[in-house]
Amino acid sequence: MIGYYLRRFSRFMTEHIDAPLLGAVLLLMAVGLTVLYSASNAGWARVSGQMLNMLVALVVMWVVANVPPHFLMRLALPLFVIGVILLLGVAVKGDIVNGARRWLNIGVTRIQPSELMKIAAPLMLAWYFHRYEGTLRGGNFAFAAILLLVPVGLIARQPDLGTAILILASGGYVLFLAGLSWKVIAGLLVTGAASAPVAWSLLHDYQRQRILTFINPSEDPLGSGYHTIQSTIAVGSGGFTGKGWMGGTQTHLDFIPERTTDFIFAVFSEEFGLLGNCILLGLFLLVILRGMVIASNAPTLFTRLLAGAVTLTFFTYAFVNMGMVSGILPVVGVPLPMISYGGTSLVSLCLGLGILMSIQTHRKLVHT
Repeated sequence: MIGYYLRRFSRFMTEHIDAPLLGAVLLLMAVGLTVLYSASNAGWARVSGQMLNMLVALVVMWVVANVPPHFLMRLALPLFVIGVILLLGVAVKGDIVNGARRWLNIGVTRIQPSELMKIAAPLMLAWYFHRYEGTLRGGNFAFAAILLLVPVGLIARQPDLGTAILILASGGYVLFLAGLSWKVIAGLLVTGAASAPVAWSLLHDYQRQRILTFINPSEDPLGSGYHTIQSTIAVGSGGFTGKGWMGGTQTHLDFIPERTTDFIFAVFSEEFGLLGNCILLGLFLLVILRGMVIASNAPTLFTRLLAGAVTLTFFTYAFVNMGMVSGILPVVGVPLPMISYGGTSLVSLCLGLGILMSIQTHRKLVHT
């Protein structure tokens, strides 16, 4: 009798879990805790806090994995509308923290609506294209682009350029996967390049400084260029095999800024070297490849677009963070997935991975 109930409980807990995806995620989390322990100078407070964040994120992933995709489809429009309303609320009455208006006080707590839009925007666009699947025209893509630019513009205005870029990318992936013409993409790139002077004039002073620092960080080595210079020194000094766990001099002599969050990849590179970086890239690649397999096997346009956008957004997180730390991209506030300390981004990423698991394990139950 006990064995019967144990089997039922085990099936209940694992029925909608994708084992290859979960395995890769758990390995990344283990790597994250290992490097976080070193980055925080053997401080258990941060490690224990991150373990709690991971537990919450895994619970969220499990809950979302058990939600059928057709129910997610029903949530697309109301989630997007609520997200836009909350972003408008931030623009009007949001709390200003560190010079940015990103938080909205709802009485019992403060929320950051831009995090909701990381999922709501691609969910909405995937639902929209699924609804008009048989009659897609250029006007549909234009309207979808307008839908995407509304939250992106509101978030960029806060200002939160990093989150705006991530949401623009996630929505852009949906447009691309839905069949946006290469000619249109080329035209948009040319238009974007031509409008660069106008975009430059709209940037805040600190955003312009970040771009100038990216071009030549040595112009202000003790100021705005400090982050980039120190992180690239750490990455390069790791060599092929690294200096060993807990052995990074740039890390433990406090040269690397934000070493437990946005610049944790510099700590990892210094201590584990090129070899460790290749292993880490391999783990990220496992997640991305599994996500693309799930997307290719998805039974409906909605699930294909959503799975593809979630997977490519995960790739964008990793690429932007590693590029920023390595000095090939400007500094923006984008964490390294599953590795950087922090709860909000971890939960939103695991929510997306839960959607992938839901699409994979509910394939025969999806309603068209």
